Amino acid sequence: MRHRIYGYTLGRKSEHRRALLRNLAAGLFEHGEIRTTMPKAKAVQPFVERIITTARQGSLHARRQLEAKFGRDRWIHVWVADENVPESRKLSNPWFNLPRAEDIQFDDQGEVVKAPRLVEHIMSVVAPMFEGREGGYTRIVRTGERRLGDAADVVILQLVGREDGPQIGGSESPRRSKASKRAEFAAKLAAGWGGAAVAEEEASEAPAEDAPAEEVEASEESSAPEESAADDAADDAASED
Repeated sequence: MRHRIYGYTLGRKSEHRRALLRNLAAGLFEHGEIRTTMPKAKAVQPFVERIITTARQGSLHARRQLEAKFGRDRWIHVWVADENVPESRKLSNPWFNLPRAEDIQFDDQGEVVKAPRLVEHIMSVVAPMFEGREGGYTRIVRTGERRLGDAADVVILQLVGREDGPQIGGSESPRRSKASKRAEFAAKLAAGWGGAAVAEEEASEAPAEDAPAEEVEASEESSAPEESAADDAADDAASED
């Protein structure tokens, strides 16, 4: 029984699991988002959050702590100089400004001698993105896909702040569906109350419209005796003459 033991073992030994988390975190900081399974994303998310919190200190001690967390500093964005990588991927990156292919240099044996460094990238580029934000630097987005073989849930782990939208997988989230249902229900209630108010206004205006007709009839009835009395007076005057 794993009493008082927290974390994800991921079916690996401690050294293998530590290397896996370091590689996942390095890929996330290099590309801005990665596609992986849900257990791996949940396992590496706290590790990434702590790295960003440490990098926000901006001190030499924080830089050395990051190097210790990754085991060693490493090159990033070396694939920009790879001819097999599509040009569209090299030109468009919504997260970071990629270096030019001329800035990546190799020696005679093909080893990298000049390229951006991971720790410097985290300290100077990633940490300023979350200045003033206390935690919550990453998010997990479900894609609705299953990995071929073991049918594991495939998700996207990405840094927050520059994502394209709240939904990537295409399926509507439960929170959004509930909000839309509440909005529709409120619109129906508003429409029902509006119809009742219109009916009450019509009912209140109907007697007001009938009232002038009744007054006209009453005025006609009252004017009829006066006219008959005037005619009788005229007839009496004519007879006296």
